[in-house]
Amino acid sequence: MKTKGALLWELNQGFRVDEIELGDPVADEVQIRVHAAGMCHSDYHLTTGATPIGLPALGGHEGAGVITKVGKGVTGLEEGDHVILAFIPACGACPPCLKGFRSLCDRGAVLLGGKAIADDTNRIHAGSHAVSPMNLLGTFAPYMTVHKDSVVKIDPDIPFESAAIMGCAVPTGFGSATNVAQVEPGETVIIVGVGGIGMSALQGAVLSGARHVIAIDPVASKRDAAVKFGATHVYPTMAEAIAPVMELTWGIMAQKTIIAVGEMRGEMLEEAMILTAKTGTCVVTGMGSMVDADVKLNLFLFTMLQKTLKGNIFGGGNSHVETPRLAALYKSGLLKVDEMVTNTYKLEDINDGYQDMIDGTNIRGVITFDESDW
Repeated sequence: MKTKGALLWELNQGFRVDEIELGDPVADEVQIRVHAAGMCHSDYHLTTGATPIGLPALGGHEGAGVITKVGKGVTGLEEGDHVILAFIPACGACPPCLKGFRSLCDRGAVLLGGKAIADDTNRIHAGSHAVSPMNLLGTFAPYMTVHKDSVVKIDPDIPFESAAIMGCAVPTGFGSATNVAQVEPGETVIIVGVGGIGMSALQGAVLSGARHVIAIDPVASKRDAAVKFGATHVYPTMAEAIAPVMELTWGIMAQKTIIAVGEMRGEMLEEAMILTAKTGTCVVTGMGSMVDADVKLNLFLFTMLQKTLKGNIFGGGNSHVETPRLAALYKSGLLKVDEMVTNTYKLEDINDGYQDMIDGTNIRGVITFDESDW
C-alpha cells in the first residue's frame, strides 16, 4: 500500500514527509494503523548520526494503534486489537533471552539494518530506495508492517497518546528505577534529566518507596513538573545539588542515581558518581553518540568506595511483561502518563516538535494521526 512517512535522507537535515510503499504482512507479521507516535530523543539521535542507521530512514519507535491485517502463523493477535509497539522484539531463544535478559535479545544486532525479521527483506520503499525503519518499526507513518514479537496487546480504553509512550519512555524510565537500580523503600534517589524517561524513572522511585526523590534538570518548568510527579527536591545542575544532598543525607549521599538526560556525555559521570553513596549504584539510561568513548571518572574513589555503574536498555525488562504491568498501574491511577504528554503534533510538524524537545518545552511530544492521514 502507498502511505506517507517522516524520512531522514541526510544527516542534520531533519525529517521530511514523503510517500512510501509499505509491504503487506507475511508470515509472523501484522499490519497496524497507527494512531499515535511518541517523539523520543533516540529518534533525534538518528538525525545527528549519533545512532547510525542506513539512509533513507523512517523514524519512530514509540507507537500505538489498531491491527488491520494479520499474516500467517500469528496467534493471540487479530484484526481490531489495540496494541503498543515494543522496540525490542525479543526472540525468547537466544542466550540473553534464556537468561532472562529479553531487553538484550540478540535481535538487537539487526534492528537498525532495515531488513524485516520475518524474511530478511525490506518492507518499506521510497521510490527505488529501500527504507530503514527505526528498530524495524517506523511509527512516524500512518501504517506499519511489523513482526508479531514487536506487538503488545492492550485494553482498548487506554488513550492512544498515552499508550504510545508506554512502548519506550515509560518502561525504560520506570524500569531503570525498579529493575536496574532496584530502588528500595527509604532510599535517597537522584534523577538527572526529567523528560519522558526521567519522569518515568522518578515515578518508579516514588512507587518503590524512596524517602527522598531528587530531580535535576536545567529547565525550570520541568523542575516544577517533577514536584507534581513526586519529587521531594529539585536542582538545576548536579554541581548545585552536591552540597544540599550532602546536608540532606548527613553526608551519605544518594543510594541510587539515574542519569536520564537526552544526550549523555562522558563528563557527566564524575558529578553523578560524587552524588552517589558508598556502595551505591549509578544507572546510565541516557544515550550518547556511538563514537563517543571518553569518560571522566575518578577511578580511585570508584574502587575505594565500592560503587556500581550500570547501563540500562528498556528498563531491564520484557516488553510483554512490563507493558501490561505498567498499563495496569496507569489504569489504577498510580502511574501518571497522560500528564507526561505535553504537546501533540501532526506528522507534517514533526521537526517543530523536535525543536520543542531541544528547547525544553516538552516532557514528551506525541504525533497523532486521524482520518486525513489514513
